Amino acid sequence: MATVSLGVSTVKPLGDRLLVKVKEAEERTAGGIFLPDTAKEKPQVGEVVQVGPGKRSESGAYETIDVNVGDNVLYSKYAGTDVKLGGEDYVLLREQDILAIVS
Repeated sequence: MATVSLGVSTVKPLGDRLLVKVKEAEERTAGGIFLPDTAKEKPQVGEVVQVGPGKRSESGAYETIDVNVGDNVLYSKYAGTDVKLGGEDYVLLREQDILAIVS
């Protein structure tokens, strides 16, 4: 099977989907104890790097997405599809899976 190498700039989400770069998991606890990779939880915060055109309404026009490129977002724990591009982790999410914009 052939391996395809894709970059972030070659991926364009469709509809109301977003491509989010996953933030790194915490390496230590609040008390300073280092966590092994198996004990780390999957992060739920990331930065939006690509945004689709939006969901189509019944009239055929696109509804705008409330999230912009560069926003840090909090998303549902088990939402989206995990994607690895250029050695970095990304998640492809629907707009409805975004819980909040984090400042």
